Amino acid sequence: MRIQTGRGTIPLIILIGIWSISALTSLPGLAVSPILGDLKTVFPDSTDLDIQMLTSLPSLLIIPFVLLAGKLTEKNNYVLILQIGLVLFALSGVLYLLSNKMWQLIAVSALLGVGSGIIIPLSTGLISKYFYGPYRVKQFGLSSAITNATLVVATFVTGILAESHWHLPFIVYLLPIASIFLSFSLKRNMQSEDAANSAKSSTTQAAKPADNIVIPDEVLKSKHGINVRNLLAIMGLYGIVTYIVIIVSFNLPFLMQEYHLDSGKSGLMISLFFLAIMAPGFFLTSIIKFTKEKTILYNLIIIAIGLAMVWIFRSEWLIAIGCIFMGFGYGVIQPLLYEKTTYTAIPQKATLALGFMMVMNYLAILLCPFIVDLFQTIFHTQSQRFPFILNLCFTGILIVIAVVRHNTFLFNKVDEE
Repeated sequence: MRIQTGRGTIPLIILIGIWSISALTSLPGLAVSPILGDLKTVFPDSTDLDIQMLTSLPSLLIIPFVLLAGKLTEKNNYVLILQIGLVLFALSGVLYLLSNKMWQLIAVSALLGVGSGIIIPLSTGLISKYFYGPYRVKQFGLSSAITNATLVVATFVTGILAESHWHLPFIVYLLPIASIFLSFSLKRNMQSEDAANSAKSSTTQAAKPADNIVIPDEVLKSKHGINVRNLLAIMGLYGIVTYIVIIVSFNLPFLMQEYHLDSGKSGLMISLFFLAIMAPGFFLTSIIKFTKEKTILYNLIIIAIGLAMVWIFRSEWLIAIGCIFMGFGYGVIQPLLYEKTTYTAIPQKATLALGFMMVMNYLAILLCPFIVDLFQTIFHTQSQRFPFILNLCFTGILIVIAVVRHNTFLFNKVDEE
């Protein structure tokens, strides 16, 4: 079976390989979460800093290695870089299972950050390489859906495994082994593609725009093959929107306590939030066709409605709907910004541009608690409603900007034809 790409077709096994890489990008740090309470018992001499490093070190190392991997793909073997990242990722899973000391766990967490940092930009870079136009939009949506579906399922599985033994959740880090095997099909496909391109270029016929790649003039004229202005605009919007919605993960349990609701249900609501991020990916092209150039504006409004519901209502089911609204809006905006990013760079630089964009996701997650704490200090409040009110204000500002700047590259729909 072959899959349409907008440039031709590829074997289904290649698409499965790309999807398998997308599934891995949500895993770093996941296995540690359900065992945080046990680590103090297992390692009584460990400090709070030791435990914090287990959760934060992978994210800190992901950022530079995302950029390094994006840069290396410009001139080096794409599949080889991917396989190195997958091997390091899988090796961290093996070493986690063998580690029995806190310093060993911390060292392996660093290795996990390196391996996952290498593969993360390649997950979207491969989509940019193989797909074009509406087919690429669809695959970015499916990639986002797969990432978040894996997050929900893996969270559930690691929670169950943690009840048996604190080592068992680390089994999820062995999933890259499947991607390693699939990467060899990817390698064969790229080699045959390169051979076909070489044969094409040796004929007297001009290469017809089989790929039909339209590169904006401002990108072609740019010094580094990247339209830095547009890329920075996308990075800024993506970072801010990610910070706005990720507040659900950080502050919802505390808000539920403040409202005297069952804080244990916050886990269910956070799962609904991630499921809502996943849902639009399966019909993203239909959503964009319906909302057209106002796609980002409408989904910012949906996020604002979700934040307002979480802030105003003290009913568990209404708060859950608010979480779903926030997740859905983000689930549309995220893959759309991935697609826009591919139009800011020449094909050889697309993975690097996507790497810069994806770094904003991890920066937003790392900085979220500090941003909230800063504004709480400024406004002299410790209310758990405040972060949602603050982010509602930020969303309101973005909505105004989206209305005023509706004809710009950032807020208008990318031409998919």
